[in-house]
Amino acid sequence: MAIRLKHASDDLAENHEINVTPFIDVMLVLLIIFMVAAPLATVDVPVDLPASTAEQQPRPQKPIIVTLKQDLSLALGNDMIARDALGAALDGAAGGDKTQRIFLRADKSVDYGDLMNVMNDLRAAGYLKVALLGLEAMPGR
Repeated sequence: MAIRLKHASDDLAENHEINVTPFIDVMLVLLIIFMVAAPLATVDVPVDLPASTAEQQPRPQKPIIVTLKQDLSLALGNDMIARDALGAALDGAAGGDKTQRIFLRADKSVDYGDLMNVMNDLRAAGYLKVALLGLEAMPGR
């Protein structure tokens, strides 16, 4: 003989609440990852750029930035390079693709002739798409 005792709490109540604790943990980890990775994605060569009122263009995923510093030294990204090694360094950075746009930035105290010499070096290396970078200025200034 078996006896079954019926308890009133045999049916489990449905829980309609979402546990957000794992979601918050994942979001905090992603926040930390982006906070660490964001400063690594910028170019840290100090240069005093002139201002421009031109409309801002969208930035490519992985730009190739050549910097002409006040002392006329060149940098490709964050790495200092010799002027005669500019073509080879660009070939390595662009993977040999001469159609990629090269972003050129120069200190505002650099002479226009020196900037043109770097642009001529880029042209001699086969890179014809050159964009000049500057700071954004307010219109009318």
